[in-house]
Amino acid sequence: MIRNNIINDYENNIFEDNFEKRLRNAITFAWNIFIKKVGSKLIEINKEASMQLQYANILYQLLPIICFEKDESARIELETTVKVDDKNREIDLTLIGLKGEQEIKIAVEMKCYKTLASSGEKRGATNIFMKDVYFDLYLLEQYCAQCGFDKGVSLVMTDDRSRIKPKDKKAKCWDYDISDGFKLEPKKFNTPVGVESINFELKKSYNFHWIKNNNIWFLENEGLDN
Repeated sequence: MIRNNIINDYENNIFEDNFEKRLRNAITFAWNIFIKKVGSKLIEINKEASMQLQYANILYQLLPIICFEKDESARIELETTVKVDDKNREIDLTLIGLKGEQEIKIAVEMKCYKTLASSGEKRGATNIFMKDVYFDLYLLEQYCAQCGFDKGVSLVMTDDRSRIKPKDKKAKCWDYDISDGFKLEPKKFNTPVGVESINFELKKSYNFHWIKNNNIWFLENEGLDN
C-alpha cells in the first residue's frame, strides 16, 4: 500500500486508543494537510477568515474517520461565544468530542498575517500581529481555566519572513517574540502596542517551531505546564 508522508508521520497518533488524545491529534493531522495544500496552492488563503473556513473544512471531513467506537462522536463549531474576564470572546473553532457521557472540548484560535492585503497593497501593523499571537495564547489558557475547555491550540500562518527569521530584535515589539526556535517561559506582558494598553500573563511555556512550505510559515502551538 502506498501512503503519503503525512499519513506515515501521524498514523500512530491518529489511531491512538485514548479518544481525547485522538481528537487532539486530529487537529495536528488536519493542520499538516492544510499546510501541504496551501503550500502547493491547491488552497489560496488571503486573510484570516478564509484560513478558518478552509482549515475547518479539512478537520470536519476528518472527524468521522477518527471515531472508532459506537459511543464516539465529534463535531466542530465556529465562532463560539464564551465569557473571559467578564468580556465576551469568540473562539475561532471549537472541537467537541463525546465518548459515552464524557464531553471533551478543545479550543482552537487561528491567526493569518499576509504582507500584502487582498487589495494588493502592503499591510503594516506587524507589531499588532505579534501581540495578537501572544494574546491568543492567553485566551486559550483562560478558556481552559474559566470556561471548562480541556485543551487550547494556536494555529498561525504568515509570509512575513522578517518575523520568523529576524535580522535583529531591537524594536519593542520583540517583547512578543514569535521567531523560529524561540522558547517562551511564563511571563507578564504590559508593553503597549500602538495606543493600546496591555496587561496579561501567560502561565505556561511555549515553543515556537515554524514549518516553511513555499515561502509561507506555519505554526502550531500549545502551552506546556511547568
